[in-house]
Amino acid sequence: MSRSISSVSSPRSAGFLAKVLTILSMAIAVVAVDSVNAEAEAANPKYAGIVVDARTGNVLYSENADRLQYPASLTKMMTLYMTFEALEQGRIRLDTPVPFSAHAAAQAPTKLGVRAGGTITVEQGILGLVTLSANDAATALGEMLGGSEDRFAQMMTAKAHALGMTRTTYRNANGLPNTAQMTTARDQARLGIALRQHFPQYYGYFSARAFKFGNRVIRSHNRLVGSVRGVDGIKTGYTRAAGFNLVSSLQVDGKSIVGVVLGGASTPARDSQMRTLLATYLPKASASGGMLVAQSKPMPEMIETPAPVSPAKVAQLTEKKTIAANQSPVTAAAADVGLPPKGPLPDSRYRTASTEVAYAETAAPKTDNPLLTQPMPSPTKVKTVAIKQQQEQASVAVPTPAPAYMPPEQGDTSVDELTTASTKAAPAKEVAAREMPQPSGWVVQIGVSSNRETAMDLLANAKAKGGKALSSAKPFAVAYGNGGDQIYRARFGGFDEQRDAVNACKALKKAGVKCWAAAQ
Repeated sequence: MSRSISSVSSPRSAGFLAKVLTILSMAIAVVAVDSVNAEAEAANPKYAGIVVDARTGNVLYSENADRLQYPASLTKMMTLYMTFEALEQGRIRLDTPVPFSAHAAAQAPTKLGVRAGGTITVEQGILGLVTLSANDAATALGEMLGGSEDRFAQMMTAKAHALGMTRTTYRNANGLPNTAQMTTARDQARLGIALRQHFPQYYGYFSARAFKFGNRVIRSHNRLVGSVRGVDGIKTGYTRAAGFNLVSSLQVDGKSIVGVVLGGASTPARDSQMRTLLATYLPKASASGGMLVAQSKPMPEMIETPAPVSPAKVAQLTEKKTIAANQSPVTAAAADVGLPPKGPLPDSRYRTASTEVAYAETAAPKTDNPLLTQPMPSPTKVKTVAIKQQQEQASVAVPTPAPAYMPPEQGDTSVDELTTASTKAAPAKEVAAREMPQPSGWVVQIGVSSNRETAMDLLANAKAKGGKALSSAKPFAVAYGNGGDQIYRARFGGFDEQRDAVNACKALKKAGVKCWAAAQ
């Protein structure tokens, strides 16, 4: 016994105990500070917040969630959504050069500091937005994708409304002050979930903690990534008018939630409030049900990127780099990917009336940008088609499939490429749609065509590639509009569960066929 007492009473043991007590007291102090900060933040008159169960769409917490506020750099989440969409459609690649105009180079910090006439890659732009929240890179991406920042902002707004973000308006690509640029906490939750649901192959960039840009190592502003278990992004924001904003995604122990804090009083107060929200409402989230937020591979802690290109080398580089497909932005008719219309989730990926009209009413500027060489449809025609789509939606009887139609050059073809190829293969016909009930449950869409026979060819070809996953699927073409304006959406129906439709789409993608799963 005396031996034990002596051991415990030794200076070495006493020092160890003192260290343990010090660590415990520090941890208690941190918790106490976080609690005080969270309470103060909730009492902040500019504060708004929401927490959403990403599995079910249930709102677990909300305060001022629908009040209009400034997004600040949360704007860049939509800029990234548009960038990911262009990547997925094959209109750009990760190594596509992004030119910096004088306007882009002149944006206020924070910024990468690329001079006018210089370029970065699309991947560097993505990392610059995620980590540094680079305003110049956001503007450069917007100008490349939209032809001008103003036009890109209109495209962003149209996309927001298509995602159900009905109270969000964008005026620039980076979130620098503009009194007309507004959003809500609920809308930002929608966008956070949509980014992950629609682009799991790119969402991992939001977990990047640092990347090497030339001789600089740029570290992320998001302090919760790497410090809170399960947090994998996504974006911070600040302006004096907006306050301190943050959207966070957390996945752990089979649960997934997304939290939004707007109008924070300071970075520590905002971060403390988010930690409190995530810790409080994660236990209340569901561990069952369909995973609305897809898994994504985490980024390495440090990402190496090439050195930025100087203006003198831009001409030489652009001769070697070409964009994969010169296409205009995808139309609402080209794809429908749905999330259950519950809570703040996006109920569709595209809506004709909000998306196509906004694209059409924005005059395409004169530009050498190959992304913008396609003519835009007239506003009158688009509005007419949108009305007809709403009034005359019907399905077309499925005949015996015609010989399989193979998209040009390769099987892994985007929806836009399917549309372009099918239009060339057969001219539009004036076929009146017959009123027939569509298959209930979930559907998988693989493309659209101006011709029903070609749409059925696409389905026959896809079914041959899909194997067992499509063995009981029912191919059908959904007609929209009349006469020369009519198009046909090529779909497989008959899926009772979301899981079955998603598995069928995965099988198609492995076979090189792009597709979307959606609730009918």
